[in-house]
Amino acid sequence: MKIFGIVGSSGSGKTTLLKRLIPELVARGLRLATVKHSHHGASADQPGDPGFEARRAGAVASLMAGPERWIRVDIRSPIEEPGLDELLAKLSPADLVLIEGFKRYPHAKIEVFRPEHGRAPLWPDDPSVVAVASDATALSGLDRPLLSLEDMPGMAMFLMSHPGTQ
Repeated sequence: MKIFGIVGSSGSGKTTLLKRLIPELVARGLRLATVKHSHHGASADQPGDPGFEARRAGAVASLMAGPERWIRVDIRSPIEEPGLDELLAKLSPADLVLIEGFKRYPHAKIEVFRPEHGRAPLWPDDPSVVAVASDATALSGLDRPLLSLEDMPGMAMFLMSHPGTQ
């Protein structure tokens, strides 16, 4: 299973890129999985759902299962936040896992960078950023591939040909 991160500052377009890139990769025959890190609480269900109500009543976990999918929700304290390795071990087998966030982990990453946002890029100080996806046509000092945010076929080819992190 190859993993690749999609990182960048808040509002740079990481989620939008994933929504456009995933269909391109799936059309090429890849089985894809995603992992998203959030600094905010994550919830798979809402008040009124049995699992939500069970956790509100004190259960530490709930699982909802149907014929096409299952959803597991574990309650943990903030200091027990799972690491990326633990989360990857819980995934179904996939050819490629795209990870949004977890930018401090050492896996191969593409940075979504938009100069007009005025934020400093990660790539100058992070050797695990192996390419930059941008709406800019050139970035001063960039010493790795520059991928266009408009070129999903090109980005898919880059991901498929790069070894990523195994």
